[in-house]
Amino acid sequence: MYKIGLIPGDGIGPEVTREAMKVFGAAAEQAGIQYETVEYDVGGDRYLATGEVLPDSVLEELRGLDAIYLGAIGHPDVKPGILEKGILLKVRFELDLYINLRPVKLYPGVPTPLKDKGPEEIDFIIVRENTEGLYAGIANVLTYAHDLWRRVFDEVGEDYPDIKKEYAFVDATTMWMVKNPEWFDVIVTCNMFGDIITDLGAMIQGGMGVAASGNLNPESVAMFEPIHGSAPRYTGKNQINPIAAIGAAGMMLDHLGYAEAATKVEKSISDLLASGKIKDLGAGRMGYTTEEVGDLVAEGL
Repeated sequence: MYKIGLIPGDGIGPEVTREAMKVFGAAAEQAGIQYETVEYDVGGDRYLATGEVLPDSVLEELRGLDAIYLGAIGHPDVKPGILEKGILLKVRFELDLYINLRPVKLYPGVPTPLKDKGPEEIDFIIVRENTEGLYAGIANVLTYAHDLWRRVFDEVGEDYPDIKKEYAFVDATTMWMVKNPEWFDVIVTCNMFGDIITDLGAMIQGGMGVAASGNLNPESVAMFEPIHGSAPRYTGKNQINPIAAIGAAGMMLDHLGYAEAATKVEKSISDLLASGKIKDLGAGRMGYTTEEVGDLVAEGL
């Protein structure tokens, strides 16, 4: 019996979490996976009502879970940075979720701004260091940490002679991601540069609405989330695109050891987008409601 913590969060977070767990539940039923969920009232509304962001008692409960699913964080009535630092960064740092895993995959039928590039060319993974560097407020990191990063990469790489390894500065990496994304299978990078190139990756794969993310520590609980924000103007309208959120649920299945179920989720997403049923990935322009898109993916498993 797996125990999964849900942090629906703010804005559209509860809506996309509902659809993500709908698909997760359908896939879990097919695979015979037993699980239970615990929902945590963490986000802007709680902060405004009580002044609490993420109580230590909740953090301790999160440590004992098998996985965490987060919808979205960000409230229009809360000063920017309070929730992000107090929830997202606190969970990553306190649980030492030092790997941010970001698949960059262009699905069939999804437009990309890159001319003459398709699903065959845009399919790679960014592995971003998630708990150190400038994001952690550590000084003098550019000179020392990046040199250490490269030396350790080279040393570890000697144990894997069958893997082709190259080094590129971040400015060159952004250039080649646009010009020749097919050159990449895996990009390993530090926290700050990872923040830059994962957003670029989201754009070349079709936008924030299809970009899923995992925050991992192989020896600890992991947290999965779509990378988009809370989009407060769409709250409760049943118009937001839940594909990224559902993709994150698929990643959670894979993390729990159910690769076949995760593959079914990804294939159902891919088949739906390739079918042309979804008119546009933008909120309110899909031709379906948020709930209906969730139903379509669940039915396609």
